[in-house]
Amino acid sequence: MIIYCLSILFVRFACYIRCKNNVSRYTYVMSDLEAPLRPKRKKVWVDYFVKFRWIIVIFVVLPISFTIYFLTYLGDVRSESKSFKRRQKEHDENVKKVVKRLKERNPSKDGLVCTARKPYIAVGMRNVDYKRARHFEVDLSEFRNVLDIDKERMIARVEPLVNMGQISRVTVPMNLSLAVVAELDDLTVGGLINGYGIEGSSHLYGLFSDTVVSYEIILADGCVVRATRDNEYSDLFYAIPWSQGTLGLLVAAEIKLIPVKEYMRLTYKPVKGNLQEIAQAYVDSFAPRDGDQDNPEKVPDFVETMIYSPTEGVCMTGRYASKEEAKQKGNVINSVGWWFKPWFYQHAQTALEKGEFVEYIPTREYYHRHTRCLYWEGKLILPFADQWWFRWTLGWIMPPKVSLLKATQGEAIRNYYHEMHVIQDMLVPLYKVGDALEFNQREMEVYPIWLCPHRLYKLPVKTMVYPEPGFEHAHRQGDTEYAQMYTDVGIYYAPGPVLRGEVFDGAEAVRRMETWLIENHGFQPQYAVSELSEKNFWRMFDASLYEFCRKKYGAVGTFMSVYYKSKKGRKTEKEVQEAEQAHVETAYAETDQPV
Repeated sequence: MIIYCLSILFVRFACYIRCKNNVSRYTYVMSDLEAPLRPKRKKVWVDYFVKFRWIIVIFVVLPISFTIYFLTYLGDVRSESKSFKRRQKEHDENVKKVVKRLKERNPSKDGLVCTARKPYIAVGMRNVDYKRARHFEVDLSEFRNVLDIDKERMIARVEPLVNMGQISRVTVPMNLSLAVVAELDDLTVGGLINGYGIEGSSHLYGLFSDTVVSYEIILADGCVVRATRDNEYSDLFYAIPWSQGTLGLLVAAEIKLIPVKEYMRLTYKPVKGNLQEIAQAYVDSFAPRDGDQDNPEKVPDFVETMIYSPTEGVCMTGRYASKEEAKQKGNVINSVGWWFKPWFYQHAQTALEKGEFVEYIPTREYYHRHTRCLYWEGKLILPFADQWWFRWTLGWIMPPKVSLLKATQGEAIRNYYHEMHVIQDMLVPLYKVGDALEFNQREMEVYPIWLCPHRLYKLPVKTMVYPEPGFEHAHRQGDTEYAQMYTDVGIYYAPGPVLRGEVFDGAEAVRRMETWLIENHGFQPQYAVSELSEKNFWRMFDASLYEFCRKKYGAVGTFMSVYYKSKKGRKTEKEVQEAEQAHVETAYAETDQPV
């Protein structure tokens, strides 16, 4: 009822505010252009539906999202009230149920194995249409408990559906944390392991999967194994990341913990110049030019940079700080987690006007600083949600669940977003960040841009993603003997041409981006919409260890291959079955043994 009454005010202000914000936000795009670069695009009905989609979001998505968040929280509290011993017992019982279910499958009659989770639940823009083909469902919905926090070993043992909000709520009060805590609350351990996960601490610890100590996996034949980097299943241990659950069913993982303090001392530093100069300032913010990359006195605990235009950005570096330090006289404490607070990316942008400044943010609130506004995607979903009057009245029910947004958009809207919207991450070597930024400006003109560094380790075997050969001999800024420094160039928003009403071919822009990544030894996380052919997919990623493990552990014919699971568009039963029956060795990759 409250939402209904307030909506009357929203309807009056929405169109005006949206127009005002879009004009001011993108003035820089047209400042040096006397005419559009592309011809004007004729509007269709979907344009108007998307424009007023905020009505459905306010009346349907937000209330349901809040209810789901609340019920999930109650479930987490109930789980946390149980002893670790009881949680482990329930885990063992659930594992037996999955094993029994797998053994009921008849390979000659039943489809490929996949989880029973609905396709729209995944956090990402990729169409998980592989579940439209005939499949054999396995229910993993009970695997959402924190099984143990081992303070002596500094290990958290968790199930795959534990999300980042849940684990940080358990660990941070203990002054502990996962080494890498992905920013959005809804991201799950299983998704971050089988797919891709990064945070501002990844320049120290690598990607989320690099912080895993062991995996508990149910193989195609129902066998339950524990894979570590040095046991008999070490090949499986290295093959699991990026495999999208196509080697087995993950039911638990042991993940590295680190000690943390109560606050994050965050420094905001504005940077102005061209894109190459901004890129160099970003590199200098965390990578000493003398190569002393492992010196904690020279390297901050957290790093991220946001670029707001082709000439402006803000570099942020954070260090853990105690409660005593944060509360010293003269220090500014900013609890960014309150619903009425300005969105974090907009708060950071104020550094462009007022100059460099420092503040202290409670650690857990800092970890999830981008959750409420979904980075800046919330601006497109609810164009007035960043305004003070909305934040104070309805900010407490933000954000909308991504799964509900996907469930309510329909195929036409989904295809529209694929063409008129970009949600991509470009993982590129650190020294090529400036080139990646110039590519974005030339091809897509998406701002803001998120920059976050991560180590890509030189491992005993060649995994799906791997450093450039011989990188350690180049002695580039940020690199060490054992890891090459990469950067996630996060591109999330409507491209400049779309905002100007011009013709834009989203599929072609993604193709050019993927080609650029392949040519520059970059990678594209598989949650995103991809236009790659199978040949080019295996040019971007290395298939050797993955396909070796597919054959060794019986995944072929049981689980869909990672390419077909990631492939854009609908997958028919015939297409999926033919792909699985095809000979595993292809012309694109040698797969007899791992390199």
